[in-house]
Amino acid sequence: MILRGGDPGFDRRTELRDNEVVKLSLADRTSLADRRTRERVAGLLLERGPSTATALGEALGLTAAAIRKHLDAMLADGTLVARDAQQRGPRGRGRPARVFALTDAGHATAGPSAYDTVAVDALRFLRATAGDAAVEQFARARMAEWEARYADQLASLPLSERPVALAEALCADGYAATVHDAGVGAQVCQHHCPVQHVAQEFPELCDAETEAIGRLVGRHVQRLATIAHGDGVCTTHIPLTPVTAPVTSSSGRTSP
Repeated sequence: MILRGGDPGFDRRTELRDNEVVKLSLADRTSLADRRTRERVAGLLLERGPSTATALGEALGLTAAAIRKHLDAMLADGTLVARDAQQRGPRGRGRPARVFALTDAGHATAGPSAYDTVAVDALRFLRATAGDAAVEQFARARMAEWEARYADQLASLPLSERPVALAEALCADGYAATVHDAGVGAQVCQHHCPVQHVAQEFPELCDAETEAIGRLVGRHVQRLATIAHGDGVCTTHIPLTPVTAPVTSSSGRTSP
């Protein structure tokens, strides 16, 4: 979903403070609350194994209607599967109870996995044996293919259209990105981070992504928030004001 604040050119009349993160709309806050609830559902299933809607609702303090809304959404996005519960004894009237279980995709979003542990151990080993610079080099190399794919989509666009195009490309890769007008710039918000648990210990991954975004949009961007640091979204501010080159006079003096 792409959210745009105003027209694609953005309103440059207001000023943006560097440490100001765009406030989420009611729809965004609702979406974020739903995502967190579904993460809790996935966490319970990871811990307990296949469970019924009744058991999940009771554990989370949700009504039957509320838990089914989340389960239906997770079935639709492929993070859950449902099957009839095994019956013991004579089968009663009505539909058999269904149990819900995580798919492979659901396991990937339910929390740290064995792959996360292996990745953290590998980066720890790299840092111990080759130093911090090697970790930074790995992070940049990891982003190279990602950046190259996005560059093809953004290179020919004017600056004002690049934030929306970037968010659309991120959405296509499953990052659930939105873009918001921020006066003199735009803020691209990523509502999903596939390396969240690794980046908590190795922020070099976030730094490399921020650098790549800056090259893609052709501006020095600023990361205002990250999921890895406990924020609800990863927010990157992209300035959209024209860059004026300094003018050198015949006397050799440079004016802004």
